Amino acid sequence: MNDPAGNGSGHGAPPVKGQRTSGTRDGGEVRGAMRAPQRILVVGSGAREHALAWRLGRDPGVVEVHVAPGNDGMRDAATVHPSVGQVDFDRLVGLAGRLEIDLVVVGPEAPLAAGLVDRLAAAGINAFGPSRAAARLESSKSFCREVAEAAGIPMADGATFDRSDDAIRFTRRLAGPVVVKADGLAAGKGVTVCATADDAETAIRASLDQGIFGVAGRRVVVERRLIGREASLMAICDGSTALALPAARDHKRAGDGDTGPNTGGMGAYSPLPDLGTEEAARLVEVFHRPALAEMARRGTPFRGLLYAGLMLTPDGPRLLEFNVRLGAPETEAVLPRIETPLAPLLLRAADGSLASGGAAIDVGWHAAVAVVLAAAGYPGTPRTGDPIEGLDDARAGGALVFHGGTTFVDGHFVTSGGRVLTIVGRGADVGAARAHAYEAAQRLRFDGMQYRQDIAADTAGAIAPTGAALPELAGAVT
Repeated sequence: MNDPAGNGSGHGAPPVKGQRTSGTRDGGEVRGAMRAPQRILVVGSGAREHALAWRLGRDPGVVEVHVAPGNDGMRDAATVHPSVGQVDFDRLVGLAGRLEIDLVVVGPEAPLAAGLVDRLAAAGINAFGPSRAAARLESSKSFCREVAEAAGIPMADGATFDRSDDAIRFTRRLAGPVVVKADGLAAGKGVTVCATADDAETAIRASLDQGIFGVAGRRVVVERRLIGREASLMAICDGSTALALPAARDHKRAGDGDTGPNTGGMGAYSPLPDLGTEEAARLVEVFHRPALAEMARRGTPFRGLLYAGLMLTPDGPRLLEFNVRLGAPETEAVLPRIETPLAPLLLRAADGSLASGGAAIDVGWHAAVAVVLAAAGYPGTPRTGDPIEGLDDARAGGALVFHGGTTFVDGHFVTSGGRVLTIVGRGADVGAARAHAYEAAQRLRFDGMQYRQDIAADTAGAIAPTGAALPELAGAVT
């Protein structure tokens, strides 16, 4: 399988497969032999799934990687099955059986929320991802709050409503900026940050009375707005054990300076200057493991990837949300840094034996920065069909190019979605990785191309706002 980076020239070749690096270890350790799945099926079609297919294909012992439905740009990393949709459960189960798949890795939230892992389990097929019942941590914001409160996980003051007048009264009692969240899945666009009570009323009525989010917005969660810096902390979980991946930071707003509407994510970077390895490991004890314990207590153990969206406030870290899958574009920034074979860890999480595994998360590349190139019209209705130029030029310098919304037509790639490409630069630090990513992005062209110019620009001179709070929180965990 080929490397989306091309020949790996320019900014240094990646570490040799299987070679031990001098990087740090993120998260805890597990012991025992590592068994790698030979045939893997990745479910999904975006840049996250391209990054997964590329990274899993680099693992020793992995013979085949398949993606369904995938996209044309992923063919450098996997065998693509475009006719098998990500919620076409009968065909997915049939495909996995026919290909003798050892492990299915589910990328997007929609098939998880609809119960794909349950269907695969019933067919005797290993799958990395939570059951439908456990996926409610993401598919219902109100359920997430319920679990977090029961587990003692710190989060913002808030409440759940299905009547707009009640929600508006609660907002005014909070007497400050709030965040209004559609309860269900809204493709990453169901969260509205409100500076005033009038803004909050508009957002609440749009969701509950006008139905702009459909079924997902029939209930809303209203929370006090937290001030600080966001962080994405993802952990591989097997129901009781949580193994942290390197922390990352996403940029959700469409425009520079965090302006404009929310998107699915316009870029990300890793590592963070204000959340180091030791602090991340402590936060797994504060956020992930209590959630795992509470889910197990309810009879719905969580196996898969638990993503904690955190706000690092002056009073300590607080939970913004749980997601039940790898984030995008955080995945594109995190996976290129990891040298530990990933496939065996995912398999052990799927079968509940992560604690008897046998690896730490070893980091090879010191830093990575991911920049999303979006189509004209995104995050609204994106324009499609625009020819893409410069793909070979972008890869020639060693950057990774992951396809999210592309189609191959008449001998060249054209745009076919909102987030078209994710460009990843790597380097000795975030500054070098950022320069690498933008250098590659400037070599790409398509009509209407838009991207933020300030991804990872906030790392210069950053200080840790939670330095005093993290030990206090960690010390409370036994």
